Amino acid sequence: MEATTLGAWMATGLTLFIFSFLYKDNPLFKLAEHLYVGVSVGYTIVKTWDSVIIHLIYRPIVDQGEIGLLIPVAIGLLMLTRYVPKAAWMSRYAFAFIVGLGSGLAIPRTISSFILKQVEDTVRPLLSMAGGEGLTFSMNLLNPASNLNAIIILIGVSSVLFYFFFSIEHSGPGKVVARTGIIFLMIAFGAAFGYTVMARMSLLIGRLTDLIEFSDASYGHPTWWLLILTVVALFLLGRRSSSAPSQSE
Repeated sequence: MEATTLGAWMATGLTLFIFSFLYKDNPLFKLAEHLYVGVSVGYTIVKTWDSVIIHLIYRPIVDQGEIGLLIPVAIGLLMLTRYVPKAAWMSRYAFAFIVGLGSGLAIPRTISSFILKQVEDTVRPLLSMAGGEGLTFSMNLLNPASNLNAIIILIGVSSVLFYFFFSIEHSGPGKVVARTGIIFLMIAFGAAFGYTVMARMSLLIGRLTDLIEFSDASYGHPTWWLLILTVVALFLLGRRSSSAPSQSE
């Protein structure tokens, strides 16, 4: 219980210190920021050492005799020669191998996901053939494979491609098609921006939930006490910063 209470006080204090940036940049915010970066780096180093160095390299080589793992170990060591000026040229081979391997893995996946899949959805039939019913047309917008969604995708892709086709002047009917492409682009950008805002809002909700939960008496009311302490500290720091210029004059 003591560890839980201590964690509640630390989480509440660091959250309030981060929120103090809404007032202005101050030492409390910098303290929380530096602690966050330092703990994140330390945690990443420890997890990397345990999961990569120990479980993926040391134990397979020593316990299981997988000598082939010495090749990626050698490539990783070549990358560290970047810190030795006289041997820095050796790191180019490691970086070239990693960049080439990464490109070889990423390019087919990117083409398949962003080009071939888009082409597949664009050329989808606008009418469906149902057994015994002949040609049918599905109006269900909730079904990505419906005929109505196929028409919307076809119009969207065609209009967006036409908008970026600058060899023809966008006037008359072409202007209407280009404006339609702009609408689809704005919808896509708005959806991406909304997704980002929702992700940030989920983080904010998590922090506010902790502040509300840790205001309980079972934790010692850390939210209220640390809120008062933060406000007093900001007030004293503000008085100190405002009096410093007058003393220098």
